[in-house]
Amino acid sequence: MELSAVPDLPEIREGDDLAAMIEERVDLRADDVVVVASTVVSKAEGRVFDLDDFPASPRAEEVAGRLADIAGEEKDPRFAQAVIEESTELIMEAPFLLTATRFGHIGVNAGIDRSNVPGGDLLLLPERPSESAERIREGVAADRVVVSDTCGRPFRHGQRGVAIGWAGMPASRDWRGERDRDGREMGVTVQNVIDELASAANLVAGEGDGGTPVVVVRDWAFGDHDGSDNHFRAVDGDFVRQALRQWTFQE
Repeated sequence: MELSAVPDLPEIREGDDLAAMIEERVDLRADDVVVVASTVVSKAEGRVFDLDDFPASPRAEEVAGRLADIAGEEKDPRFAQAVIEESTELIMEAPFLLTATRFGHIGVNAGIDRSNVPGGDLLLLPERPSESAERIREGVAADRVVVSDTCGRPFRHGQRGVAIGWAGMPASRDWRGERDRDGREMGVTVQNVIDELASAANLVAGEGDGGTPVVVVRDWAFGDHDGSDNHFRAVDGDFVRQALRQWTFQE
């Protein structure tokens, strides 16, 4: 498997044709996987906003006030309002906002970015990332596209790349029913390949002002396995999420 960054992409603006820009810069094959950072997808889709676009409600004032007390520094209630509007649930309200987005992703602050946002204060995640991935896939020679983002993980320091949208392939490959090296039948292993591809691509893409937002994965095969599009865990089976709903931060 080889991974390579797509070179020389300019700053993306609203209305830019990402697929065409990628096609101009790399010779893609049908079996490639194109991993595209959500930041450039959001910019192309006009998801750049100012804080003033989110007048603070009493609820946002309350949330921001508590976070300010915990952090010992001012928190803008307009940002809290943006997070609330982009979320279906505030799973945790302190010591930070852990939220569920409208498309099912769970992360801090609804994935809203405040860095590398020319012409605005906030960069929101794509509204429907899998639809975004499909639109890009229709415009490139590669058959598979993943839209990625970076977020933290429970029980680990730091962030890593994850998939928030995908097209042209299943999200996971299912090893259940197959045999391990000792001949035992596997009963639980479902490998989330779109997350693994996003994480591998993030190593090549990098971060900060030297980052490159599109990576091509070549010579990776899904293999002869059953596939599944289950990616975001259902609420009724997400016991960690259920537990966090009952947990209260003690200052």
